[in-house]
Amino acid sequence: MDIARRNNVTVTGNPQGRPVVLAHGFGCDQNMWRLTLPALTEDYRVVLFDYVGSGRSDATAFSEDRYASLEGYARDVTEVCEALDLRDAVFVGHSVSAMIGVLAADMAPERIGAHVMVAPSPRYIDDDGYRGGFSAEDIEELLASLEANYLGWSAAMAPVIMGNADRPELGEELRNSFCATDPDMARVFARITFLSDSRDDLKKVTVPTLVLECTQDMIAPREVGAFVHRAIPGSTLVTLDATGHCPHLSAPEATNEAIRGFLTDLR
Repeated sequence: MDIARRNNVTVTGNPQGRPVVLAHGFGCDQNMWRLTLPALTEDYRVVLFDYVGSGRSDATAFSEDRYASLEGYARDVTEVCEALDLRDAVFVGHSVSAMIGVLAADMAPERIGAHVMVAPSPRYIDDDGYRGGFSAEDIEELLASLEANYLGWSAAMAPVIMGNADRPELGEELRNSFCATDPDMARVFARITFLSDSRDDLKKVTVPTLVLECTQDMIAPREVGAFVHRAIPGSTLVTLDATGHCPHLSAPEATNEAIRGFLTDLR
């Protein structure tokens, strides 16, 4: 299979630099990283891609069996890394992609040597002693709404997820991204995203890790960032002066500064 075509792989930046893989979250695509690229391309070999079912990926490669778990998306990551022969890459994962990156690194540890987790959450549903931000009833209602009327759900939820009500153009961009995703494929990705529990997988992370959280994020509240930081020994937690769930769009300067500082310290 042509992995480059399947996942719409783009490679840019410094061919001699350490590879940095930018992985988008649910309902998004690689275009969401466009404000991060200028901060990386001079020094790093930057790899972008779209998960199957997202962006300009090959939709014919979608299989509900494969993508019924986060492991299926992690296999996308490892296969992209193998096709490009990436070694010791820094995996920058937004939202659910942070957990996908953890799974991918466990599958192919020689491929991924560090993580940057942007607004990560290993579990969205509250549990005993754990605040994920949603009750089980909240999530079931969210998924029922998404499955009943995906376009309506996108219009209602995108501004809430993005935050920054004073900048409605950001919510509109996220809505457009959601609406460009095939509803049936989005339904599968949404269900595994919001019902997943990757807390135990964090214990497997032994490589340098940066956890980026926002001061206000309804999808991944600060209790989640603190949990991820505690669960990964030696990780660094940075609270960005940003609101919403997509700081790489709403606060790119602060996000890029944190990422570049972490990458510089890895040298």
